[in-house]
Amino acid sequence: MSFYRFARFVVKTWLKPKYKVQSIGIENIPKTGPVIICSNHISNFDPPIVGITCPRDIHFLAKEELFKNPIFGFILKNVHAFPIKRGMKDRNALRKGLEVLKEGNVLGLFPEGTRSKTGELKKGLAGAGFFALRSDATIIPCAIIGDYSGKKPLTVSYGKPVDMKNLKEKKASAQEVTDVIMEEIRKIKENH
Repeated sequence: MSFYRFARFVVKTWLKPKYKVQSIGIENIPKTGPVIICSNHISNFDPPIVGITCPRDIHFLAKEELFKNPIFGFILKNVHAFPIKRGMKDRNALRKGLEVLKEGNVLGLFPEGTRSKTGELKKGLAGAGFFALRSDATIIPCAIIGDYSGKKPLTVSYGKPVDMKNLKEKKASAQEVTDVIMEEIRKIKENH
């Protein structure tokens, strides 16, 4: 068993009952090929929650500061996370993200860039659009619905793939693509 699978099992055993985690729309995630999962961001627990509900291994971008702690940094690297410098164009992180997709893997992004303290969806950053335009990945919008109080179920809902064909044909900018993705996340939240 890989370290990722082991960590996923441990986290699932702990978090799933604690937050009554349920998932919807897993059938929308392609079983093979490059995929970008774009989710809203309400808690530090979001990456592991998305990680335990997605049937495929996910490579997450994580803020560089998290890798400074040797133990936590070791765990992050071994669950396929890689660092990104916040607030600037981090070419290494962009290159690594494109590499992950080129190899046919799943890239996990939180386009808002930071957690929403109110739970309201904030404007997404252009990075999600950048990866979507520069790869042949299937873009799956994802909404984490509920809160981490443990009182009510926390739902992770995966939407249908975002239609990238039209966006690429009309030469949409990275920001425009991110805006479309964020709108899809908003719709999932509203329709729940």
